[in-house]
This record gives sequence, structure tokens and C-alpha cells, in this order.
Amino acid sequence: MLTLDGVWGGFAQYAQELLSTFSTGLGEVALQPSTGGTFVVTIQHEAEANDGGAAAAPERKVLWDRKVDGGFPETKELKRRVRDVIEPGRDLGHVDRDHAKPAPAAATAAPTVTDETKETKETNVAGKECEDCK
Repeated sequence: MLTLDGVWGGFAQYAQELLSTFSTGLGEVALQPSTGGTFVVTIQHEAEANDGGAAAAPERKVLWDRKVDGGFPETKELKRRVRDVIEPGRDLGHVDRDHAKPAPAAATAAPTVTDETKETKETNVAGKECEDCK
């Protein structure tokens, strides 16, 4: 369950984007209004089972807090944070492509400019169709 807690502005867009990306991975997206200035995104998920085979209690994690993280998240950043909890191995296509891992100092000298076409936008680095573009 994902909870968006705070002011109403933008809730519907975040909820729609997350549900379209993680349709079966998210059981629920809950919207909870609160006083002005608050915007907290939390996720409740099942923890990994312990060695005894018994199911562990659900864990609750804050994915975004406006006061801690500074403002409202970009949708792609929120998607990455949700993915890291519910499907860590999943490739988010162009969302991940724009979020490259830190490069060595020599590789950051001059970025190359490429002409991105519709075809390259719809496929990820591995050549698979982007989940968000379906």
C-alpha cells in the first residue's frame, strides 16, 4: 500500500502514474489529506520472510517527505523509489536512462549530444520495450 499524505494538489497525477507503472505490484494507493505544507509518501510492504519460514510483519517506509527532501518529487524520482522497494531488479526504461549512476571523473568531461527519435524513446538500453511506453 502506498500512501500520499498532504495537500491535494498533484495527488491524482502521482497516483495515476504509479498505478499505470506498477499496476499489479501496488495493491493500493491511498490519498490522505492533511494540513497545508505537508507532503509525505509512505509505502507499506511485506518484509522478506525470516529463516524460520514465517512471514515477517509488514514494514512501513517513508519514500518522500517534502520537508526532508525539499519540495515535491518529480514523478520519475518517485517511480524509482517505489521500484527500489517493490521490484528492485526492474528496469524502468527511459526513467532509469536519465538517472545514470555516477561516472568516473574522466568520463564526465563533455556530454555527447544525440538525436533521440521515437524509436529510441520506446526501447531501453537492453533493446527491450519500455514498460511505461506500452
